[in-house]
Amino acid sequence: MFAITQKDFGGPETLVWDKVADPRPEPGEVIIDITSTAVNRADLLQREGNYPPPTGSTDILGLECAGTIVSVGAALTMDRIGERVTALLNGGGYAQKVATPLGQVMSVPEGVSLLDAGALPEVACTVWSNLTKVLQLREASTILIHGGGSGIGTFAIQVAKALGAKVAVTAGSQEKLNTCASLGADVLINYHEQDFVDVIRDTWGGTDTILDNMGASYLSKNVEALKRNGHLAIIGMQGGTKVDFQIDQLLRKNATITATSLRGRPESEKSMICREVEKIVWPWITDGTIKQVIDRVVPIEQAGDAQKMLEAGEATGKIVLQVR
Repeated sequence: MFAITQKDFGGPETLVWDKVADPRPEPGEVIIDITSTAVNRADLLQREGNYPPPTGSTDILGLECAGTIVSVGAALTMDRIGERVTALLNGGGYAQKVATPLGQVMSVPEGVSLLDAGALPEVACTVWSNLTKVLQLREASTILIHGGGSGIGTFAIQVAKALGAKVAVTAGSQEKLNTCASLGADVLINYHEQDFVDVIRDTWGGTDTILDNMGASYLSKNVEALKRNGHLAIIGMQGGTKVDFQIDQLLRKNATITATSLRGRPESEKSMICREVEKIVWPWITDGTIKQVIDRVVPIEQAGDAQKMLEAGEATGKIVLQVR
């Protein structure tokens, strides 16, 4: 088969579409013939050498895919072969085939094409697990979502609204804020022109929860924006990993900070998340409660160009990589 390979860590130019060995399924795994995958920030970090795959996983990029099951490992029945599926991957999505545990395989939501479905698993599982398990978002609570125009952001807005929350977002352009508004965001903050702490304090007197993709650079301001007993979930490091932080800020708010990574969780936990997403989130997509936001579709051979677009902030929503 062919896959995106990389001889050295570095920029997008290090990515090459090249011939590699076919994957073989371990017991409990299936082989998916991939139709599509999508670009995620984690792919960029791994490409640069800053986000290694879990022990025992492939070093091929790609944390999600959609396609067709073509073979199964020991302990699995053959009746899954031919099934059209999506999957949350430990890696390997930038390829023609991938091996993945059956527990991380999900159906394709009714009404969604196999091409578009390749951009669903990572955002859906990340958003659902963080909003419901970590932040315990509920009706009438407030949430600030940083990077509202991103793949995670556009999906998180809609899940938060479906849960009955009030939503504020930050984004760097009016175009992205307009998209956020169309998805239901209540408070729109252009981070080039406004201080999100001031806006959140003036609007709500602080926020109950924050979903943050920035990390270090936003830590102090995020805690400032929280209400007492507020909860900050850090899911990204776009603003770096090191910061000088005053712990008393956190103490005064009696606040909580949780840093989470979906990829590093145990297989059993990821399987549980996939089952909940399949049961609760997929019907929201089918009935129109949640709409996929796809910026563009790019051939897999041009994965490096697609990553450049994401790095430059050109995309609103997800960039799909078409494999077949």
